[in-house]
Amino acid sequence: MSMKTVVIGICGGTGSGKTTLARRLAGDLGDRALLLSMDSYYRAHYDMDFEARKLINYDHPDSIDMELLSAHLARLRAGEAVDCPVYDFTIHQRTDRTERLESRPVIIIEGILLFADPRLVSLLDYKVFVDCSADLRFIRRLVRDFKERGRSTESVINQYLRTVRPMHELYVEPMKHEADTVFSGEKPEEAAYAHILERVRQLAGT
Repeated sequence: MSMKTVVIGICGGTGSGKTTLARRLAGDLGDRALLLSMDSYYRAHYDMDFEARKLINYDHPDSIDMELLSAHLARLRAGEAVDCPVYDFTIHQRTDRTERLESRPVIIIEGILLFADPRLVSLLDYKVFVDCSADLRFIRRLVRDFKERGRSTESVINQYLRTVRPMHELYVEPMKHEADTVFSGEKPEEAAYAHILERVRQLAGT
């Protein structure tokens, strides 16, 4: 007998707070939830050196292996396990390792381009868009990339102006209408979070 599996999609711009929301939901749902990041599915570029990989537009939908991600999400939704790619942000490259992920009653997937591909949207049972002002999102990204990904301040600023901001305006912000719920990542409200958690529990039958 297959269990009921629901997929929760959390989208929003870089630094909006979507990962924080996804982790909080996963934590409150405990072992009933599996957290999946769209970032794990950046395409491999084994034929390019580091300097060339730095110039890739990682904020365009083509940078994500949408075929593999949608196939994996469909399998997880069906209660099957998948071998998720492992991506290394410090070198802009997918590694040769994978991580075995077992399906759980609630699959939570988060990513900036989650609502930009109809194949992914069709697999989502509940969609949340995390809204946040551009200046705060940029500051959060600058701090994160400097501390966690070994980037220089100059490189973060250049990437933001070259690809992050224009792609956000093209592929992220316009997709807000796809969401069932819009959540503030700037001033998260407990009542709004409680509503999302309750909705997820209802969908999952818990």
